Amino acid sequence: MEAIFSIEFTAYVALAVLLYAIREATNIPNRYIPIVAVFLGVAFAGFENRAFSFEVLVAGLKYALYGIGSVATVKYALEKGEERK
Repeated sequence: MEAIFSIEFTAYVALAVLLYAIREATNIPNRYIPIVAVFLGVAFAGFENRAFSFEVLVAGLKYALYGIGSVATVKYALEKGEERK
């Protein structure tokens, strides 16, 4: 249960929610969402570690990939739910 409430899991969820909100609220084309996710993920990892190194860059990319995957999963689930109605 501790793993669910860890800072890393919270970062994934926060980034996914932020990306979903940006996607829904702005007119940014879907092809630019991964670029936005990379910038936000690296920025969050840098803020979290208060430094910048290769490990921070990799952690930021990991946050971005998980965030993009989460947004895609939610989008797919919502679209499939509407098709069933």
